[in-house]
Amino acid sequence: MPAEVGGSAHLPPEERVGDPGQMTVDMAGGGTALGLPSSVIRNHARVTRGLGYVPESRLPLGLFGRMFRQLDPYIPDDECIDAIAQRMHEPSGDALDGKIPAGYTYLGQFIDHDVTFDPSSNLQRRNDPDALVNFRTPRFDLDSLYGRGPADQPYLYEKSRAADPHLFVSGTTKGDARTELDLPRDPRGVALIGDPRNDENVFVSQLQLTFMLFHNKVCDWLTAGGAAEYERHRRADEGLFDCAQRLVRWHYQWIVVHDFLKRIVDAATYKDVLRLEPLIPQGDPVEQVRLRFFAWQHRIFMPVEFAVAAYRFGHSMVRPSYTLNSRVGPLPIFTPKSVHDRCNELGHFGGFRRLPANWQIDWGRFFDLGGDTTHLQHARKIDRHLAPPLRDLPPDQAGGAMADLARRNLTRGARLGLPSGQQVALAIGIEPLDDEDLDLPAKGPAPLWYYVLREAELHDGGRTLGTVGSRIVAEVFLGMLSADPSSYLCAAPGWRPVLDAARGGEFTMADLIRFTGFGVPSQPSLR
Repeated sequence: MPAEVGGSAHLPPEERVGDPGQMTVDMAGGGTALGLPSSVIRNHARVTRGLGYVPESRLPLGLFGRMFRQLDPYIPDDECIDAIAQRMHEPSGDALDGKIPAGYTYLGQFIDHDVTFDPSSNLQRRNDPDALVNFRTPRFDLDSLYGRGPADQPYLYEKSRAADPHLFVSGTTKGDARTELDLPRDPRGVALIGDPRNDENVFVSQLQLTFMLFHNKVCDWLTAGGAAEYERHRRADEGLFDCAQRLVRWHYQWIVVHDFLKRIVDAATYKDVLRLEPLIPQGDPVEQVRLRFFAWQHRIFMPVEFAVAAYRFGHSMVRPSYTLNSRVGPLPIFTPKSVHDRCNELGHFGGFRRLPANWQIDWGRFFDLGGDTTHLQHARKIDRHLAPPLRDLPPDQAGGAMADLARRNLTRGARLGLPSGQQVALAIGIEPLDDEDLDLPAKGPAPLWYYVLREAELHDGGRTLGTVGSRIVAEVFLGMLSADPSSYLCAAPGWRPVLDAARGGEFTMADLIRFTGFGVPSQPSLR
């Protein structure tokens, strides 16, 4: 085990994290080389509580664990990591766009924040820094949206004459007109939301706002026309807020499984893990999950093979630049300068700030909303290449010590003792990619993250993940959903979406946007 991995007590005082819910990367995946981010807000340069414990144990205990506990770690040295990272720079002049609309890159980030959200109190975090006792099991329940609810975080919700508040508060953009919507913020510009990470960039910030408005719209839908829909869909003792929250969560879970996951993983794996079969001989076919490699005891955990390798496929989907709407862009997601550099504030889409005027998103450029798709942008193919902005992260994200995201991801995987991609391929019963296919600087084992990306590149031209990546992502996604007793898959496996959609009984991210009406140019901004 690398010497730098351990509890926070082993860190020098100046490098301990003020928020005990987040550990420095020194503890979990990088050593001092990764440095500390200049921002005190939680972001990807700080890692989730509990991740530092994983290298010390192969037990299925705690927030994080191992999917393939029987496999030995592959730990490349720094020279090898640097050489591989150089191979991952995006080439110029090639047709690198894939078929997946660009918005799914950031929907994937939003989903990641949801399943890794840690609502534990400061006292619980300090008493249990390795997240062995007090931790929230990973779920698709939008806790990153709802926080701890209206009773504990009333500032997230509008005051209401009703018995309890049920609508989210929204904010406005900078400027005199203030006709566009932003996240609610305090006077310093800090977003007042359930999870501060969902203000990390403009795209995930506008997704957070879209889901807040979606909840509000569902409340309106339930109470319209004498509250007929509320009476039809409420369960025993469900108030308006609880009923709306359940419907929002279930429609979101449907999007995660039937829109996002279905686009990302290969069709054969998807159909193998998610089955449509009767639960009993007399029953109708319903969705059931079949897991072959992801297993847990007592409480589900987050596999490091997923969190530190396979699910980081989204980094390869980031474009060098984006056009936000008809007036803004193309701009990079961020530049090497701080996102708070006033001389550069209109030169990137970095977050943690009030949305500038005229910067409300046009979702038709990020998701296929139907009709004219002339301006629809597509994510990069899923391959081993990372766009230029990810090679030189700003100090708010990287801390300045290691600004190349490829090096950071490879280093973190090594420090956490992940197995090689070839080992995982053999463990799931397939022939690994050979040295020629992997195209590494030297023959031999491939870091799992690199292997997943290269496999996708060769599998279907980067349109979806390959077999190893698809298997890890599909089993973890559907395993988490099946382990959640409040999910539609567990509580009502025959349920279908009930809100208006392009196809009855279905519901996609495009349907959610159209239902909400936010970010659709033909419709006015919602108040």
